Amino acid sequence: MFNRRNWLLAGVALALCPKGRASAAEAPRQAVLTAMARATRFMTEKVAVRGGYVWSYLPDLSRRWGEMEAYPTMIWTQAPGTPEVGQIFLDAWHATGEAFYYAAAEQVAAALIAGQHPSGGWNYIIDFAGEASMRRWYETIGKNGWRLEEFQHYYGNATFDDHATIECGRFLLRMHLEKGDARYRQAVDKTVDFVLESQYPNGGWPQRWPRMGEFSKQGRPDYTGLITLNDEVAEENISFLLLVLQQLKEERVRAPLVRAMELMIDLQQPAPTPGWAMQYTPDLKPAPARTYEPASITPHGTAAAITQLLDYYQLTGERKYLARVGDAIDWLTSVEIPPEKRPANGLNFYRNYDPSTGRLIGGGRKGSNAQNGAYWNGADTSTTLPAKRVNVEKLRARYTQLAAMSAEEATRDSALMGRGPSLMPRFVVTHALGGSDLNVTAAAAKAEDSAMALVAGLNAEGYWPVELRTTSHVYRGDGPPVPPPGFVDRGQVGDEWDTSPFTEASGPMGISTGTYINNMSRLIAYLEAGR
Repeated sequence: MFNRRNWLLAGVALALCPKGRASAAEAPRQAVLTAMARATRFMTEKVAVRGGYVWSYLPDLSRRWGEMEAYPTMIWTQAPGTPEVGQIFLDAWHATGEAFYYAAAEQVAAALIAGQHPSGGWNYIIDFAGEASMRRWYETIGKNGWRLEEFQHYYGNATFDDHATIECGRFLLRMHLEKGDARYRQAVDKTVDFVLESQYPNGGWPQRWPRMGEFSKQGRPDYTGLITLNDEVAEENISFLLLVLQQLKEERVRAPLVRAMELMIDLQQPAPTPGWAMQYTPDLKPAPARTYEPASITPHGTAAAITQLLDYYQLTGERKYLARVGDAIDWLTSVEIPPEKRPANGLNFYRNYDPSTGRLIGGGRKGSNAQNGAYWNGADTSTTLPAKRVNVEKLRARYTQLAAMSAEEATRDSALMGRGPSLMPRFVVTHALGGSDLNVTAAAAKAEDSAMALVAGLNAEGYWPVELRTTSHVYRGDGPPVPPPGFVDRGQVGDEWDTSPFTEASGPMGISTGTYINNMSRLIAYLEAGR
């Protein structure tokens, strides 16, 4: 149930850096400790903004990015951002015993508490320059990110999207558990209040809360108050409440989390598409969201919901969670792209299916920027490409296995029933990257040459250089009302006025928060394997 997205692996260069300046002549363990400390000091002393981080930086810090380009006064709550850096600091503290790392984690916690919305949640961004600066960013860079409509309007509230609120709350809960510090318990209590107070009576959650004004995009109503599954909103909220129940014995969260689990049963649609949508109307019908997201049933969302229901059977032993899982798996099988028709990257599902007819929904866009551009969805699927990968056979195998289990057997490790291991592992990031057993994870990093390559890859400044292939156009004002002559849409980004991030074939070397987290996790695993 301690489920995390692969936030560390996406867009991060995992290849080991060749030839560096760190002293590989030191004893391997001491060399690793020295490299970890140097890399962390660089992050805390050179990169951090009041204890917080974005995703990547040019070496001179003249430009920096979270999901979009950020001001120098900003930090990001989306992964791999501020809370994940805090988690790796605590992992390093556990691995080394060095108080330096705990102090670094305290700086992260202070940044997050300073940016906590009065309601108890978090926005994607914290801007230490204040509200006026935040509004200016949304009215310029955010407004002109054609593909990223969630940044085109400043709501002034908090979000569950992309785990922003939950990752912050999870890290602060861990900080409280480490030493029982009341400062962190107070922030956690506010987060729990936010999760509970934002929950609808039927058990669902909106994407953003509290309601602070709606935003209409091209005549379509605001979607942020809809019951939301997209980006694991319900899944992560349930996981967080379960963690709070287990770790803090907060019985007030039990009924809300069970209500949310039971809603997942009701959100499954009837034939011909017995799957799940990304968001729902109050009467539990699939609903559209951003202008490129039609009301649809999605294979990847359905696979995620199936996984949740299987988890919930193991939490409760109640077979109602399994009742229609077989129908959903059969539907996935029926729409899976045959092997001979899949692209080279192995994607085996399209994205959107009409809930009423079961037909594939096509889509595309026209224009060149946020001012003149528009997305469309419809029956034309001639240019629709596979977009997702789902292992249907793995889902079916797990379903078959669990369906054959008795309730007693299935719930042997149920955290909801007070059984099983802690949902807060001693090494949170290394656990997430490598699986449930740190020793198994560490086996991959056990060889000295692997650890020494990371040590050697740390440069003179104290960071692991990474080619920054993802970039964005510098904000230059609102785009023209018509596409520039000769404009050809590349897909990720439009014309020069579009501030959406895009990936190039090559880019400058720079600083990556995700790479720091990944490499620190590898070195921590090496240290633990040698104990």
